[in-house]
Amino acid sequence: MNFAYQHILFMEALFYSKGPDHVRCNLCPHQCVIREGHSGICKVRRNESGILLADSYGMLSAIHIDPVEKKPLYHFYPGKSILSLGSIGCNMRCGCCQNWQISQISPVEYRSDMSYTPSDVINMVRAQEQSIGVAYTYNEPGIWFEFMYDTARLVHSEGLRNVMVSNGYIEPDPLAELLKVTDAFNIDLKAFTEEFYRKYTGARLEPVLRTLKEIRLSGQHLEITFLVIPTLNDQEADFRKMTDWISRELGNETILHLSRYHPMFRMNIEPTSVESLQLLYNIARERLKYVYVGNLHTSDFQDTFCSFCGEVVITRTGYRVNIIGLTSGGKCRHCGNRIVKM
Repeated sequence: MNFAYQHILFMEALFYSKGPDHVRCNLCPHQCVIREGHSGICKVRRNESGILLADSYGMLSAIHIDPVEKKPLYHFYPGKSILSLGSIGCNMRCGCCQNWQISQISPVEYRSDMSYTPSDVINMVRAQEQSIGVAYTYNEPGIWFEFMYDTARLVHSEGLRNVMVSNGYIEPDPLAELLKVTDAFNIDLKAFTEEFYRKYTGARLEPVLRTLKEIRLSGQHLEITFLVIPTLNDQEADFRKMTDWISRELGNETILHLSRYHPMFRMNIEPTSVESLQLLYNIARERLKYVYVGNLHTSDFQDTFCSFCGEVVITRTGYRVNIIGLTSGGKCRHCGNRIVKM
């Protein structure tokens, strides 16, 4: 079934203010001041005659049915599938981006005249009986806020689930709107120093920490991914500060995924060693009850154990999931401790 149609050329963006010879985008902490005919850092929000346009509205660069574990989400509907959508552009400039072909380009460079409506997305979900809803992922979904929000409201009204996989670099007002319709977040916490964020992402750490705290306060499901890059963000002292902060500010049952780095895009550092990942895993487990290691050719560090009684409740091999110790409500069969959302 083909849901595509001619691309919407003029979709006014939300969250911006007008100046005498510019517009200021208020969507993310960059607060880009955008002159006539130019776009912001993300490349997809453009000033046209004093109106900020969402140039990528309806542009979908990727449409897949994925295991929810691929987001990664390990404590949210384990073993289920979700329709995953990607667009183009990003408000960070990470040198190791694995999806740089879509995240670091503009609508003009993407060269697509096809687009989709939120209703198209709902029809795609309906066509996939096993899908629990929609994940907005692959590139930074925060910068295609308008399409994501319009779609998420429809998905929510259908009783389906919305998942946002994000770098967390978003202002409080748009985040508050997303929290009304988004059921689960995986936030990529790239490091725990401002220096790393400034040098390797072109952004700042503090707004990401603010986002994490807002999600936790909202009661929506939260998991965190930390890509371990040798020599850049794997210092033990900084990592301990990070896990201490997560435990203190977000709770010691916050799910943390440690992901192995491989050379990608503009970064040629050697892959993260298994020994380094295991060391950081052990450090994280001193503070956090649920820690996983991904992007390895092994099933080690993938299973879920009840944080109360220690019994194994989910085993994983790759994306194959075997639920062996949970009730239909996501509680441990052995002690009744709630572990996952199902």
